Amino acid sequence: MPRRLGNTVLLALLSCAVAGPLSGQVSAWTPLPVPPPPTVSDASSIFPLADVRAGMHGIAWTVFQGTQPEAMQVEILGVLHDAIGPGQDMILARLRGEKPEYSGVVAGMSGSPVYVDGKLLGALAYRIGQFTKEPIAGITPIEQMLHVKDEGASAALRRSRNGSTEAEASDAPESPAGPLDSETGYLQAPSSAQQPLNSQTQNVAAPSTQTAGTELGALSGPSLLPIETPLVFNGFSPETLRLLGGHFTALGMEPVAGLGGASPEAKQPQPIVPGSAVSAVLVRGDLSMAATCTVTYVDPTQLLACGHPITQFGGVSMPMTKADVVLTLASPLNSFKIINTTETVGSFTEDRMNAIYGRFGETARMIPVTVSIIPPAEEPSSGGSSSGGSSVAAAAKPRVFHFEVLNNAKLTPQVMLVSVYQALQQNNISAAEESYRMTGSLQIAGHSTVDMSALLAPSDQLPAALQAALLLNDRFGRIYGNDMQAPDVRSLDLRFQAIPKRLSADLESARVSSPEALPGSTVTVEATLRPYRGASTTLRIPVKLPESLAPGTLRLLVSDAATLDRLLQPAPFMRQEAEPLDATITQINREHADDRIYITLLEHLPQAVLQDQALPSLPLSMANVLQPLRNSQRLSLTSESVDELGSAATGHVPSGSQVLTITVRSPGENK
Repeated sequence: MPRRLGNTVLLALLSCAVAGPLSGQVSAWTPLPVPPPPTVSDASSIFPLADVRAGMHGIAWTVFQGTQPEAMQVEILGVLHDAIGPGQDMILARLRGEKPEYSGVVAGMSGSPVYVDGKLLGALAYRIGQFTKEPIAGITPIEQMLHVKDEGASAALRRSRNGSTEAEASDAPESPAGPLDSETGYLQAPSSAQQPLNSQTQNVAAPSTQTAGTELGALSGPSLLPIETPLVFNGFSPETLRLLGGHFTALGMEPVAGLGGASPEAKQPQPIVPGSAVSAVLVRGDLSMAATCTVTYVDPTQLLACGHPITQFGGVSMPMTKADVVLTLASPLNSFKIINTTETVGSFTEDRMNAIYGRFGETARMIPVTVSIIPPAEEPSSGGSSSGGSSVAAAAKPRVFHFEVLNNAKLTPQVMLVSVYQALQQNNISAAEESYRMTGSLQIAGHSTVDMSALLAPSDQLPAALQAALLLNDRFGRIYGNDMQAPDVRSLDLRFQAIPKRLSADLESARVSSPEALPGSTVTVEATLRPYRGASTTLRIPVKLPESLAPGTLRLLVSDAATLDRLLQPAPFMRQEAEPLDATITQINREHADDRIYITLLEHLPQAVLQDQALPSLPLSMANVLQPLRNSQRLSLTSESVDELGSAATGHVPSGSQVLTITVRSPGENK
């Protein structure tokens, strides 16, 4: 749709919805008295969407500072039918009052409950573009949000009946969200006491982080967008967010570095009530990451928040914490709340179109991660000596990070990527030309240990720290992407030995000791490597040729690990048949060490790759038998076999490949 036409349609919708209030009645608006909102105890506490009319007045609640929700006046402008999807209506409203008219619609405000005539109408959840001069917001009707509550309660019952580990929650804490109303049995409403905005907001601008809203707005002009959910990265540098924050921006979250904190041991005595801030935790520990929005509905066992999805992944398991709003920053671009997360009170279990759903007392299962970074050993002094005439390097004290990461097929690989990268960057030994020797293991219940070893050397394009993070992202993506079984990841333990130099090398040349050989004989391959800023070195690698070789021309491939792995694994487009998780783990563990040079025999015989195994030198008759598997794309069949003959350690990460030829003679043949 052309931009001008899109703007015209949007203006037409607004004109239809707000014809009454926008045509001269604005100046006649007067504030309503602010009684405490009632809790939702039955259907009579809900304001029906069918009864909504333009010109109605209501009250919304949100936290601007601290933990106490404050009231905002709301003027209903109309209903936009099917605005966010088929059967998904939205109520358009204007916020009134000193604070919302100054700050506008604030990131983190989504979920703020709106009441009309003392009944719950819905949650503030949407805004129109950016730089709007008026605080215009979209309200998700509570009737649509309650569908998420019903689904969440049903899912919790199913987990309980099935004995799921996620349902192994402790009993609900006594009054987890505050005192109960003696008449209704539900949580008491927030107080009507209000606090002024911090005066510092007059001169503070929001950070210039790119958001999903800016991208969409730039493409389509004024658009109806979910109010951003601030995703606070505590312990992460702005550079990490600039480099890797786009993964989260694409999900509609607004990455914010340093403007918030996490105090999981801190007790927050104030109850969770409609309008309170609440956080969903993605990472906790030495690094933390949490998304915050506002509570719409709460009862003694469960709550609804946001009024829109955070990720819309459906069933999730994320720790649910209370939150303290340190400050609300006003900005012409995008106002947002600075948040401190506090004590954990339960788990978010559903992330749906109209709300996120949490249960008090339920425990989210997280993945414990340990990252140890060992600095280079200190060089001994020139005058020192030790027995035997050798010097002993001083032991270096490692820097150890402990944190937990959510267990989610879509988010965990992304979160691991940014967390491990930050851990490697967050130390004084980090440098652009630094290499790492990574060792470690990934534990998955019921399966073999996943080996996480690698030598990582920086290149002109990627530093070693980013290579390590991308390697983890790839392996987690393959494990979580298994079509047959969901992995039960139990822990990740990584150790990085820092090496203060660039351990990369190019394969400069290769040659074989003799142009002719007999079947079963040994030949020597000479590979010359040129290290980065170092003198060339030659490796001599003896390899024994197979006894079964037929006379003729033979090809030997001298290559790095990546080239060999590509030959031994099926092409990505062939991996359309589901494979067991064990096969995926075996493939990962069979990948070749990247600090070695490999000698591989290339033969003109068919080779099959079936799941995690390569079948070289396949007889033609067997290839014909396996043809149906090839037709069903469960098997990759090539006309050339790959048979690994030998390798040698290089102490570097070599790159490159060369093909050598050698003539195989029969034993009785004269030269």
